[in-house]
Formats: sequence, C-alpha cells, structure tokens
Amino acid sequence: MSTGLTRQTEGDAVRGGVEKAAPRTVGTAASKKRTRSLEEERVVASAPVARIAGEDSVIIQDLIKSYEGEAGKVRVLDGISFDIGPGEKIAVLGKNGAGKSTLVKLIGGVEQPDSGFVHRGMSMSWPLSFGGGGVHAAMSGLDNIRFIARVYNRPVGDMIDFVEDFAELGKYIRYPVKTYSAGMKMRLSFALTMAVDFDCYLIDEVMGVGDARFQKKCRDALFGKRGHCSMILVSHHRQTILEYCSKALVLKRGRGRLFEDLEFALDLTATL
Repeated sequence: MSTGLTRQTEGDAVRGGVEKAAPRTVGTAASKKRTRSLEEERVVASAPVARIAGEDSVIIQDLIKSYEGEAGKVRVLDGISFDIGPGEKIAVLGKNGAGKSTLVKLIGGVEQPDSGFVHRGMSMSWPLSFGGGGVHAAMSGLDNIRFIARVYNRPVGDMIDFVEDFAELGKYIRYPVKTYSAGMKMRLSFALTMAVDFDCYLIDEVMGVGDARFQKKCRDALFGKRGHCSMILVSHHRQTILEYCSKALVLKRGRGRLFEDLEFALDLTATL
C-alpha cells in the first residue's frame, strides 16, 4: 500500500486543488483496476471556490511559486488550494524543503505567488517565525513597538506595557534588534504579535523558543486566550497538532493534500 502523495493522472478528480488521485500499482493484477487507497479515504474533499468571496474566511486557490536555482527554476508549490474559516486551525506538515514556510509567506503577503490568489476575509498576523517576523533589525525593540502600534492603531502606551511584560527583555528593549540573540528577537516578535488582536495567526515553528516556563507562557497566550482565533500552524510538535488542530495539509514535491485524520497525516509525514 502506498504511503506517499501521488500526482494527479488524467481523469482524476481534483477538488479545490487538493489531489484526489488514487495510487496505481505496477506489475500486479491490481494495476488493471483503480482502488481507493487509505490516503484517499481519509482525505478531505475541500472546495475553496465554493465559499462566498466576502465571507469571513481565508481562501487559498491554486497557488504556484517557483524560485531560480542553479539548474533553473524550481517549483516549490504547485497548485495549492484550501480554505480556513473562523476559529479553524490547520497544521501544515512536510519534510524540510517541502514549501511550508513559503506557503505561510504567500498567505501572509510577504511574498507574491507566480499565479493563484489568496483571499483574506479575516485580519491576519504577519508570519511569526524563528526569523523574528514583524520586527525591523535597525530599530530598537521600543521603536518597533511604537511602529506596530501606529500601523494597527493601538494605544502606544498599552502596547509598550504589554510587550515589555510579555517579552521580558528588560533594558534590552531599548537596544537595536540587530544586537539581539535569536531567542530575544523571537520573544519580541511573539509579544508584538500577541499585542494585536488578529482573526487569524500565521505560526511557523516558534513554540520551542525560550525555557519551559516561557514556552508555556506562549502556548497559554496563543491557544488559551486566543483559542477562538483561526490559525495556520507549521509545526513538528505532534502533541500540539493533535491537541489544537482540526485538519492537516501535507506537502510533498509542491503538491498538497488535506486530511481530517491528524494521526494519519502525522504518520504519513514521517514516511516522506
């Protein structure tokens, strides 16, 4: 039985850009007839185009993204489609290099796709990643707070108080971010993100920052106080995905399939 993701073949039904192809077996009698694989039986039949454009949802439709490589263009994402409604949480899975971070950047508007579109019917955070998304390295932590407060029309004083308390940077909040360690930058970025009430949060592998106490603080802030919000979560942490997500998008070779069976999606990812 195949455990990999297969590309669509002629005649395969594709709904909303999520593959529905059943794998073929070669060299056996089974090759003469198509059978529903375990993957196909557990895949979600998603049709993003069915949602109303003005609805409170995020719709990702037929995203294609390529980058120039040494041997020419490399297509990282190839026709990715899914949607997420209010309060839904979707995990994005795949091995390193599968395009997870690229997908999050496209959804957040940090980069533009070659083709396809993203409908943002909800307010969305910037991609929160280990790179410290949302902060400017040449500015101090304090100046970053003031800048974000003005952009999102939040009271500057209240935001400063929140970020200083959450990030626990002490005097370094007044230092340029370029002097921060990776962990300090991540604390500031996470605190800034939590200081703005978004409808949907883009989270890219940041739940492991800091010590155990700070990690718990981050989980409580994100999944506790903001548990009603939508999230697109890139993570390798199995328990986090099982506890908080309702679906998982598995990426392989630019293609994607959406699963409701999280255990299966995680086990499948481990074989890629």
